[in-house]
Amino acid sequence: MYLFSDRLYRKEEIVLDDNKKQVLFTTIYNETIIEWLKKHDFPESFIEDIQSEDQSITYEENERFKLIVLKYFVADEEDDMHYDDENVVIIVTGKTFIFLGRNEKTIKSITTNLYKRYRQSDSLEYITYTVMDIMIDHTMSILDRIDDKLELIEDRIFAEDLNEQEVQKSLYFARRTLNRLAKLSIQSNDVVNKVYNHFPVAIRKKLKYEFIDLKEHLSFSINESKSYLDRTGYLQNLLMGFLSNRMNQAMQRLAAISLIFLPLTFVVGNYGMNFKYMPELDWKYSYLFVWISNIAIAWLIFRWLKKHKWI
Repeated sequence: MYLFSDRLYRKEEIVLDDNKKQVLFTTIYNETIIEWLKKHDFPESFIEDIQSEDQSITYEENERFKLIVLKYFVADEEDDMHYDDENVVIIVTGKTFIFLGRNEKTIKSITTNLYKRYRQSDSLEYITYTVMDIMIDHTMSILDRIDDKLELIEDRIFAEDLNEQEVQKSLYFARRTLNRLAKLSIQSNDVVNKVYNHFPVAIRKKLKYEFIDLKEHLSFSINESKSYLDRTGYLQNLLMGFLSNRMNQAMQRLAAISLIFLPLTFVVGNYGMNFKYMPELDWKYSYLFVWISNIAIAWLIFRWLKKHKWI
């Protein structure tokens, strides 16, 4: 369990105190938090939303609690273009801000970034904005990494040692990630609007430009995700065109080789026929003549093919 409160960042048992401001980071499975929420009449439906892995991005509110469910992208070991999303939960009530994640790595990442920006005087509303901003910045950094890797893929397509299976796999995972990023960024934009609109008027005035910045970043993420998605489609077409061209070149070489040997096969076939009267068979230099003729024919065809760049 991780506690971050009033510039305190350490691993210890969480003790909830209703009388002072607390900013708490821990896992979704923390029984201490769940019991405290139930004790303070946290709706059962909210509990289900927190614990469900299939819960989509949402914003819920009642007279005491604000519940925000967002998605955080985590790199998958299978491919460096593949990112999985997992639920993170923000609960704001009274003087308490609670962040719940599914694994400690996510929690550490966000608390580390928050620690750099946190001030003791920050309101819970501002901390909510800061955490969402950290998560959106994380999404934008993923887009930057995908952009860099797509440039590398574009260069690799024209490399002689191209591994087309690896490139196709990377493009598949990139499209999958970008599709998910675009979809979830649109949903996150709706939640950001709801969070802002449910703040008190004074808070909305104070955080107006911060939330404008959030929405601009989300719009950027949506547009860039779609743009990179189109780019992966272009790279897939480029790869298929390159492979098709390489296959055509291979077939062209095979056809050229066949063209060289076709007349030679014809000559040899003539002398393989069993006719009684074949004058050349009695000629002293007929064997040498046939060899010289075959070599000359093959060389002339080879030069012609070379001139027309078939081989």
